[in-house]
Amino acid sequence: MALLEALRRLGQPAGRPPSPQSWPGLIEAYRSWLPVSAATPVITLQEGATPLIPAPVIAARIGRDVKVFLKYDGLNPTGSFKDRGMTMAISKAREAGSEAVICASTGNTSAAAAAYARRGGMRAFVLIPDGYVAQGKLAQALLYGAEVLAVQGNFDRALAIVREVADQYPVTLVNSLNPYRLQGQKTAAFEVVDTLGEAPDWLCIPVGNAGNISAYWMGFNEYRNAGLCRRLPRMMGFQAAGAAPLVLGRTVEQPDTIATAIRIGNPVNRDNALRAQSESNGAFMAVTDAEIIEAYKLLGSGEGVFCEPASAASVAGLLKRQAEVPTGATVVCVLTGNGLKDPTTAIEHNDSRFHTGLEPDTATVARVMGF
Repeated sequence: MALLEALRRLGQPAGRPPSPQSWPGLIEAYRSWLPVSAATPVITLQEGATPLIPAPVIAARIGRDVKVFLKYDGLNPTGSFKDRGMTMAISKAREAGSEAVICASTGNTSAAAAAYARRGGMRAFVLIPDGYVAQGKLAQALLYGAEVLAVQGNFDRALAIVREVADQYPVTLVNSLNPYRLQGQKTAAFEVVDTLGEAPDWLCIPVGNAGNISAYWMGFNEYRNAGLCRRLPRMMGFQAAGAAPLVLGRTVEQPDTIATAIRIGNPVNRDNALRAQSESNGAFMAVTDAEIIEAYKLLGSGEGVFCEPASAASVAGLLKRQAEVPTGATVVCVLTGNGLKDPTTAIEHNDSRFHTGLEPDTATVARVMGF
């Protein structure tokens, strides 16, 4: 497996998790699988190698000896899976001599683009839908040094603008239309197989612009064709009900959902995603905001994993379709972003008790605790 080969090259014993000091970032770990050469300046924050976390509480809800794992890409350097694609996109832009990059974003792309561009000594311009980006994500882009332009309208309009700008001016587009983005993101599929020793039976994944489901399918196919896994998973893509163009079979002009990261009505990777669904005998399905929030809370209070709301769509979808999961199956749910991206949603949607205004003494605290 590529991960084990990378560790051997680095002197890390096989079977031992990579330490922060030994993991070189996904380009070096999977160099032979990526379109890079000796001339490519690798711009990395040592992304990748994110954990595949067992989810026994979710598995117990399904029963029938089903095993569930969470691919938690919220532990990438900027807190989302976008780092996987951005290390490739920015490295190749730097190789081509580009001095600036641009993207449209609901938040995570802007954070990753800004971090990697500044790491590579490049300017970063990001267009966001005014008022529709979680504060944690906006804070990242600003602190990383991006030039943020908030435009009226939704993500799809912002994307149309940046495409035109990149066509007319010397700036590199780093949305998932950039083919190097999906090349980097496919490494998550490699890591899943490297960890499990085989592809899962189901891969459940949130779908917004549909680049990630396309990238995972690419990665699984490359590993299968190389003999590194024997099977391919069913690709189960889940969209928010208010932003479900692949479920409805048409563009959603005014997408609306609490899951801002997938609030997209016209996914640019539509064709690739539909191909992944068809070839894998997979499916697309909508989950409501209420179902997303329930899964979001279950992940936090049941599994101890804090993800952003859009990530929870994968678990919400799995629970909605649990009757279809084969007995004894292995399921991987992709969690695309960290919960700290959107603390407002966590504060507004939880079942915990928050005691305020207490007298500052031991007796009061003990009494409230029930002692």
